[in-house]
Amino acid sequence: MAAGIHPPATIFSASTAFLPATTLNSHFLFQHHQLPPISPLSVVKPKQKLNRISIQQPLSRSDPPSNSSVSGHSDPQAIDWADLLKLAVRRGDVEVTRVVHGAVLKLEEDTRLSNALISAYLKLGFVNHAHNVFGSIPDPDVKSYTAMISGFAKSNLETEAMELFSEMRSLGIEPNDITLVALLTACIRSQNLELGRQVHGLAIKLCYLDCIHLVNGLMGLYGKCGRLDFVIKLFHSLSKRDIASWNTVISCLVKESMYDTAFDVFIDMQETDSLRADYITLSTLLIACFECLAIRKGQVLHAHALRIGYEGSVSVNNALIKFYTKCGNISSVMALFEKMCVEDEFTWNEMITAYMEAGLVDSAEKLFNQLPKKNAVLYNALLAGFCRNGEGLKAMTLFHKMTHETLEVSGFTLVSVANACGLMMDRKSSEQIHGFILKSGFLRSNDHVQSALLDMCVRCGRMEDAEKMFHRLPPEHDRLISFTSMVWAYAHSGRPEEAVSLFCEMISEGLSPVIDDVSSATILGVCGTLGLHNLGRNLHCHSLKLGFLSDVTVGNAIISMYAKCGELGGAVKTFELMTAHDLVSWNNLLAGYVLHRQGNEALDTWARMKMQGVTPDSFTCLLILSSYRHTTTNLVNLCRNFFSSIRPIYSIVPGPEHYACLVSVLGFWGLLQDAEEIIKRMPFEPNASVWRALLDSCRIHSDSTTGRRAMKEILSLEPHDPATFILNSNLYSASGRWNCSELVRAEMKDKGFQKIPGQSWINHDNKLHSFLARDRLHPQSKDINSGLRILLLECMKVGYVPDTRCVLHDVEEYQKKEFLFYHSSKLAVTCGLLMTKPGKPVFVVKNILLCRDCHTFFKFVSVVTKREIRVRDRSGFHCFVNGKCTCNDRW
Repeated sequence: MAAGIHPPATIFSASTAFLPATTLNSHFLFQHHQLPPISPLSVVKPKQKLNRISIQQPLSRSDPPSNSSVSGHSDPQAIDWADLLKLAVRRGDVEVTRVVHGAVLKLEEDTRLSNALISAYLKLGFVNHAHNVFGSIPDPDVKSYTAMISGFAKSNLETEAMELFSEMRSLGIEPNDITLVALLTACIRSQNLELGRQVHGLAIKLCYLDCIHLVNGLMGLYGKCGRLDFVIKLFHSLSKRDIASWNTVISCLVKESMYDTAFDVFIDMQETDSLRADYITLSTLLIACFECLAIRKGQVLHAHALRIGYEGSVSVNNALIKFYTKCGNISSVMALFEKMCVEDEFTWNEMITAYMEAGLVDSAEKLFNQLPKKNAVLYNALLAGFCRNGEGLKAMTLFHKMTHETLEVSGFTLVSVANACGLMMDRKSSEQIHGFILKSGFLRSNDHVQSALLDMCVRCGRMEDAEKMFHRLPPEHDRLISFTSMVWAYAHSGRPEEAVSLFCEMISEGLSPVIDDVSSATILGVCGTLGLHNLGRNLHCHSLKLGFLSDVTVGNAIISMYAKCGELGGAVKTFELMTAHDLVSWNNLLAGYVLHRQGNEALDTWARMKMQGVTPDSFTCLLILSSYRHTTTNLVNLCRNFFSSIRPIYSIVPGPEHYACLVSVLGFWGLLQDAEEIIKRMPFEPNASVWRALLDSCRIHSDSTTGRRAMKEILSLEPHDPATFILNSNLYSASGRWNCSELVRAEMKDKGFQKIPGQSWINHDNKLHSFLARDRLHPQSKDINSGLRILLLECMKVGYVPDTRCVLHDVEEYQKKEFLFYHSSKLAVTCGLLMTKPGKPVFVVKNILLCRDCHTFFKFVSVVTKREIRVRDRSGFHCFVNGKCTCNDRW
């Protein structure tokens, strides 16, 4: 008995090997290829035809003699039929095989000849014909059973193979090693480990473990079922190993992600047994290379394949294409493809994927259109590629073509179609696709389809449908996928609080150990939006523990989270610790500096990017332009120079957002006339965002004349925008025209427009405390209001005077003060002071700009409480320390 193998006590026998077996007979039904009856008259002429074929194409000398030629008493005519069957198989001619079958029916029963017929039919792919022959044999022998068991196993009829073996054992027919290998094939395909262990035990009992092909089969079964320990023990028990033995071990190690060990075994194979790698060895090791991104090893394997003559192997070339695609080396992929003399469907599939990964959508589409034969797999590759490159419309068009050609639609297809529909953000199309998926039957059986459908509903503005789907999911559904989808959905539909709540529910349900990189990146983004620094830190630790920090996407999310939570040092440290950076990493670091109004540090980072050869994109240019607004000295000329270089140096055409940013920088430094001149000289009509940038600068410098001109342009460009109504109403209020202001607000109400209310929130112990102006819904509202009144009195003692100019309502002076005292940000800061320990900073997030009065008030609060007050509003961070703010009173 092999070391470490413990066969079950029940070894195969007629009574105990299986549950009661179903006896198979000649009436066993299949769905394809029924054998038509052959009349005796049809035999003669085809026989003559066979003789002619035999003369034209004689049997090769390498063909082994048939079993009938070995036995001295066999009929010579039987020898002739067996040879003709071999010839028919070699020619792939099923009609000739049928003729032989018809002739054999007239002869005396010959089991050996019937076995040859079974073998011929199976090799030609006609399993039911082979079974008909098997059923006609009065006394089938072990070869008959072995042939049929093998045929069933290779035709995805594993249950039938097992039942036939049970019948064989019940008749007392002893299996040989080939029979057990055939049965192991069925076990491997059905991943039936328990039955495989019984086969192992029977092999030990019958002393077949010295048969290398049988041990290879056992190793394949244990590897398929994840029992690497048994694979290794069997491998070491072999006195002699062939290439299949080594390939099985290497394949199992790669499957278990033990890539370095797999390469060590490959070296041992060459040194110990002096075996040369075959195409399976090379293909398997190349899989290991692209899974662990072992670029150097992959290149060495490529050179080794060329050296031993596998440059023409389709399998090896397909694996090399996949390897170089994963490494992002599209030039090597294209060079390989050009040199290939023989291609198959796998080659075309990998090439379409490679082109799409490299963003070469047109090349992928061109290759697809040139293919002589297109199947569902190739359609799916192109479909997924379109989605990956944001080509939703092209993906939908391809799907319609696919259904028109009645190709099989799989779960993978439906995931891509749902993603395509989400990219288009077309509600009507999403409803149609939703109905199609429901009819397909995949919705309940495929977790990935359900998740894709949730995402589609969210992207197409069908959040209610997404919520209904989520709450109706069956208990057996993959909870991680559904939770991740809904967390993403809430996060991207302006409902971050619900995203956090659902994420906490994930943790309470015990899903925290299986939180993946996607859900981590999503919830980290939510933590940044809401300022949940404690939860963000915990997720950072979780990501480190699970090795997610090597994922650039997760690292980028952590940088953004720390920056938005007011911990710029944590963002910089995370960036420096990352092993690799992409452009998003650099952009997030730049955005962090801009958010914290540290323009000089942002420009230093830009200089570092240029030294490292990082090419900026449109968003990078926006961040660099914004940096000049927050520098310690006026660097407007450098800002102008950079703006002028965007197009000629970086081939980026400045858009309205870039001009708005330049106008904002010029206006911030008091160059309002220059800013207005830039707008007049724009190569296209300025939109409202450009004029708003100028209006914002006018607010900072109290330039009402230029501000009125900007306001007039905004009102003419966006007369139906709710923000424009608010702006117009506020202007009337500021000038004392209260009736006009009320008329504007009444019109706004009639049109169904709503003003986005000012909202502030603070996080304490991973719980959000949210406030609106004059909010009394908080459970500790009385304590907070009392604390705020005490704080107001203390601040007034040291010089705080309420700025009633910030109140745009026609009310008495004392009422204006009451309005000011209970702004949402004041309530949130007071709540933070009451909940946190003395001396600790208070961090509040506000969804709109701080008003002048709140800004002044917080400077006094930092003095009387001797605490740092951090407020993040729409313009960035305000850090109030000892009566001063980092924005220098310009925001």
